[in-house]
Amino acid sequence: MNGPPPASFPAFDVSKSDRTDALTVVGLTVTYRMRGRDREVLQDVSFRVRRGEAYGLVGESGCGKSTVAMAALRYLPRNGKVKAGKIIIAGQDVQKLDADALRSMRANAISMVYQDPGRALNPSLTIARQVTEAFEAAGVSRNEAVQRTVEILKRVRIASPERVMDSYPHQLSGGMQQRVVIAMALASNPALLILDEPTTGLDATVEAEVLDLVAQLREELGTAVLFISHNLAVIGRMCERVGVLYAGKLVEEGATQDVFARPRHPYTVGLLRCLPTAGRSKDTERLDTIAGNLPLPGSVTQGCIYADRCRLADDRCRREAPPPYRVSAAHGDQMSRCHYHERAIELPRASAEGLPLHDVALRDGERPALVLRAEKLSKTFHVSGAPLRAVDNVSIDLASGETLGLVGESGSGKTTLAKLMLGLLTPDAGSVLELDGTPLAARVTRRNDEQVKSLQIVFQNPDSALNRAHSVKRLIGRALSRLAALRGAAIDERLAALTAAVRLPERYLGSRTRQLSGGLKQRVAIARAFAGEPRVVVCDEPTSALDVSVQAAILNLLADLQRERGVSYVFISHDLHVVRYLSDRIAVLYLGRLLEIGPAAAVFGGPHHPYTEALLSSVPTLDARGNTARVRLSGDLPSAASPPSGCVFHTRCPRKLGAICEQQDPPFLEAGSGDAGQPSAHRIRCHIPVDDLRVLQSAARDNTGKVSGSGSENAPENTARNE
Repeated sequence: MNGPPPASFPAFDVSKSDRTDALTVVGLTVTYRMRGRDREVLQDVSFRVRRGEAYGLVGESGCGKSTVAMAALRYLPRNGKVKAGKIIIAGQDVQKLDADALRSMRANAISMVYQDPGRALNPSLTIARQVTEAFEAAGVSRNEAVQRTVEILKRVRIASPERVMDSYPHQLSGGMQQRVVIAMALASNPALLILDEPTTGLDATVEAEVLDLVAQLREELGTAVLFISHNLAVIGRMCERVGVLYAGKLVEEGATQDVFARPRHPYTVGLLRCLPTAGRSKDTERLDTIAGNLPLPGSVTQGCIYADRCRLADDRCRREAPPPYRVSAAHGDQMSRCHYHERAIELPRASAEGLPLHDVALRDGERPALVLRAEKLSKTFHVSGAPLRAVDNVSIDLASGETLGLVGESGSGKTTLAKLMLGLLTPDAGSVLELDGTPLAARVTRRNDEQVKSLQIVFQNPDSALNRAHSVKRLIGRALSRLAALRGAAIDERLAALTAAVRLPERYLGSRTRQLSGGLKQRVAIARAFAGEPRVVVCDEPTSALDVSVQAAILNLLADLQRERGVSYVFISHDLHVVRYLSDRIAVLYLGRLLEIGPAAAVFGGPHHPYTEALLSSVPTLDARGNTARVRLSGDLPSAASPPSGCVFHTRCPRKLGAICEQQDPPFLEAGSGDAGQPSAHRIRCHIPVDDLRVLQSAARDNTGKVSGSGSENAPENTARNE
């Protein structure tokens, strides 16, 4: 690794910042006052976002992404200050603005969309009042503000703006709330729009709609976008250029295509390898991980800030802080703060790439013994006296050592189905639940200790599932103490084995959960779930709130525990890349109905139900060539209180045949070849013949245009149009 270093990147020249730049950040250093000391959370950060450009900012939680946004708005917390550097928005130095000028800039030149639209909207005010305020702040009269509110809501694709204006935030879906927040942000036609994780909590279809909306509005208005996200695929789809932040430093920057195709910093390489992408499976390949944790702010005083986690680091890296090196790439200059950036792509893996298949029976098409069986499972709630069918006649089973992925939009019944299995909800009469062939009581309170231990859950948010007042040792130990066979030293022995199994260092046993990172908290939650040697673990969005590096470690952990202990998973997630990586089979739910079920490879490879097709086409990929033409669904998810007649999906289906879809509930079609006299493993609930679906979807994949379809065309006509 020795030899002459490449030429370093020249100092950022503020004189080059002109009216063509919506945002220019030069040498930005930000400190937070913590425990009597100023600690640097951003160090000498420089980048520019040109007018009409989308610039992505990526990195793990704690890297400083949101601090950049808060500094640009001059909205840092009380203990934060800009120690050095300049922030220029549309030619104005933000730090030099007085109170009136700053207020004017926030009202007219810059807007921000936050991650959680529910927290950005006032629950006590109507949508009309909140959006009109955005116009009134820019000096528009009340009457004109109302008219402009109608126009801006139409622009963000809200079909009935007058109805939405009379609504309160809680009466709108998450996707609708985010559109309202975007409308408010665009009210002033800002030069710069900052998006801070705007799609993290959204379903794949809603996320795709929001991203399409941002792209369209950016094209129409010429607004520059600073897009902050830990979802690299979203950045790859939305942004021309990307900057990678690590521990407050910009360690790599360049055209998104160049950075993702050939990253030149080991940290970027690590982030990309953490992702569960197409073709990767838990059975054949472990996800690569990034060892260690972010350094504390201000703790690295010399050398490369990434050296302690880098598998390329040597004495030079620990001694000399790398300057920003520049190389010419296919789409412009690419910068990297790495002495060995030319070899970064050769970064050794943290673990072996290949894995033996863990289950020969599954590979040979013979499923192991069933652990859990649900037959005609239904759940009806009564809301204001009206019945609401949240789960409708769902039949599924789960084999030993198998992962069943549950996918579908919010409101499709995934979590309700999981709670029925766990006994947290009572199913309707006629529903059947069995564990190892033995009837399972409907309520968990009526199940014996062995049955309760056999079914456990890992929640999305470990903070809400773990008592903050207890130490890690007590949290896991309490679960172990409920086991009749364990006492005293046996509990300590099992505790040590559990923490080792979930890769939780012993030094954290005395810690409270508030002292742990998100990944460590989730390990504690997994350890507690595994305390009773469960047969089935329900994982309800266990990685959605985690960085990609932590997510990879948790997914590897779940796969390892499954291999070692033969546990089965019901895995719920809206991240279809994660579902594809971890699942052996996939079940697709819509409005409480099971529309498709089958092996993961068959469901993702097709043919698939038109709803599954829409879900899959909505998921962005790192490689733009992997993004298929998106299938657009009309309208929102119908209410389970008044489901559509016939096929429940017909009101949104782009491949609807006509009256038969409106009037008749479709049967399950065999989409694969089963054994003689036995149904196939892959079944689709649709009126369109499987062969026609195969032709339609093959044509759509080959077609570079958009998949279209109205409510009256038949399958052959759709085929001709897509060809």
